[in-house]
Amino acid sequence: MSEQNYKNHRKFYPPHHFIYLPILIILEIFGIYKIWDNPENQLTWILFSIVIFLLFYLAFMTRQHYALGLQNRMVMLEFKQRYFEIFGQRSDEVANQLKFSQIAALRFAYDDEFKELLGRALKENISGDEIKRSIKNWRADHQRI
Repeated sequence: MSEQNYKNHRKFYPPHHFIYLPILIILEIFGIYKIWDNPENQLTWILFSIVIFLLFYLAFMTRQHYALGLQNRMVMLEFKQRYFEIFGQRSDEVANQLKFSQIAALRFAYDDEFKELLGRALKENISGDEIKRSIKNWRADHQRI
């Protein structure tokens, strides 16, 4: 990705998103198909489908939970540090007035736009998506997974 912007800022992990999860989805579809196609082994295929679904659910939720939970903490710390560097004050009061989606969106703005968009977020309560759409000079975040 040469230049990050609103349209291409999401990131995928190919082994997980394009190999492991699709294989589980195909196996789940196959298992459900075999429930009706192979009536003499129907219970086996039901159990197979349940196990595959549980593997899919566990893989999806565990990966998302740990990765996003940790990254959300990092985004909050980055916001607090950046706020302190720009304004020379603690950000606790300001951070408590914002939703996480707003704080996360602000990290894509350079300092001049950060100030302006932070003010709008506090006064107008614009959404995180609206903050992202309002950014004129996108500050890339290539490290978020």
